[in-house]
Formats: sequence, C-alpha cells, structure tokens
Amino acid sequence: MTTAEITPALVARLREMSGAGMMDCKKALMETSGDIEAALTLLRKKGAAAATTKGAREAREGLIAQYIAPGGRLGVLVEINCQTDFVARNDMFRAFADDVAKRLATNTNTDFEAERVSMVSKTGENIKIARNARMEVSGNGLIAAYIHTGAKVGVLVEVGAGKEGTVASDDFKQLVKDITLQIAAGHPFVVSRAEVPADMLAKEKEIAAEQVKNKPAQAIAKIVEGKLEKFYQTYCLVDQGFVKKNSEVSVKEHVAQVGKQLGDEITIRRFVRFQVGETV
Repeated sequence: MTTAEITPALVARLREMSGAGMMDCKKALMETSGDIEAALTLLRKKGAAAATTKGAREAREGLIAQYIAPGGRLGVLVEINCQTDFVARNDMFRAFADDVAKRLATNTNTDFEAERVSMVSKTGENIKIARNARMEVSGNGLIAAYIHTGAKVGVLVEVGAGKEGTVASDDFKQLVKDITLQIAAGHPFVVSRAEVPADMLAKEKEIAAEQVKNKPAQAIAKIVEGKLEKFYQTYCLVDQGFVKKNSEVSVKEHVAQVGKQLGDEITIRRFVRFQVGETV
C-alpha cells in the first residue's frame, strides 16, 4: 500500500488504539499494507504501543504548570492530565509538566508525542496534554502566573501600564501578583462587562425578569438591574470584591487606587484560569 493510500483517518484510528506517535503509526501501517490489527501488533512488538490499553482510559487527574520568561513579558500555562492523583504528585510527572510549559514558551507547535508516550510507559497511566495558553506582553506591562497549592488551579494574566517605569515598581508587581490570587479565588470568567456575551446577558435578564414577574411593573426593571449587578460581581473580574481587602472595594477600584499612587493608568488586559479536569 502506498503512502497516499494510508489515510489520515486510518492513522488517527491506530493512534487512538495504540497511543503511539503519528509517524510510528504511519510506518506500521505502511509495513503491514494498511492492516490495522497487524500494525497494532507490530507497534506492540516495537514497544511503541506501550499506551495500548491505557489510551482508552480517561485522564481526569493531573496538574497545572506554568512558565514565566525572564523579564515577565511572556508566559505559558498548561494542563497535563493523568489518571490518578498519585502520579500527579510524582516528581517525574511534575518535571515533565514544567518542561512542557517551558518549551511551549519558545514554540507553541512543539511536538511532545514521543515524551508523552515515554511518560505513559514510565507511569503506567494515560497521559494527556489537555490545553495550554501563551501570553506575550504588548507595549508596557507584565505577564504573571500563579499555581495554587496542589497544582489543581492555575492562573495566567497580562496587566498593562501606560508608562514603562510603572512596570518596574514594586507596587505594580505586587498588584499583578494580587490579581493572580484574585482570579484563582474568585473564579471570574471575563475581565469586564464589555466581554460578557450578548446572548448570556439576555438570558440573565430573562431569568431575572421571570423571577419577579408578579411584582409591580415599575419595580421589575429596578429589581432586574439589581440582579444583573450581582451577576456582574460574580462573573466579571473587575467587578468582584477585592479579596485582600475583605471585598470592601472592587478589583476595579483597587486597581484605580494603585494607578493613582503611581500616576499611571493600569489595565487588566486578559487572563486565563485552568482547573484540572474541568469541562472546557
């Protein structure tokens, strides 16, 4: 069978069955004239199908790893899954996760398949690089990351400033660190109200109105407005109560206060928050 006759679908099926790398699967299919069972046997014989039975097992444990490049202008957050918390706490597995994060900072298209299969062989569990996020500063600002104790929750954020000198100040660096802690604890979904999807906002309004439909008409609009405000305070980062000040001021107000002290305008540009095993 020629290379052209070895279809991507056939290679993908063998990868799913064996857990072996794409090129290993393709070569095995070529050597067995496209016989998938014979190719699987061949991979097993070569030791490339060490993940054969493990690839079908769900990998829902794992950890979040991060890498921040020197200078804080580039960062990566990655979730790597395994099957048990025992493996997730293994130093070898953690080192693998850290290495993946660091290499993704250099090249987002890095192929980790050989290393992944090797980890499957060493741990005896299905290993999956589930997702990753990479941020690079545009203009003045910092990228920061935070991994919560246990490495089950991780945060990556970009905070911008108007002046270059602001970024070097200890107050700015502390603010950025505090924001990562806020995101980890508060679990917001977007930075500000402007990022709330229109259909979601319409649904929230509809639900709120339905809850108070028996109220006087003149009161409904005000009640709905109050319920939306509570929604924003949960969903939007800048509207949340700032945890380090017992939620007495909002994140937006605290950022503005620090910006005033530094004589600059500070903006939370974007963030991601990963939690191991969550549905995305």
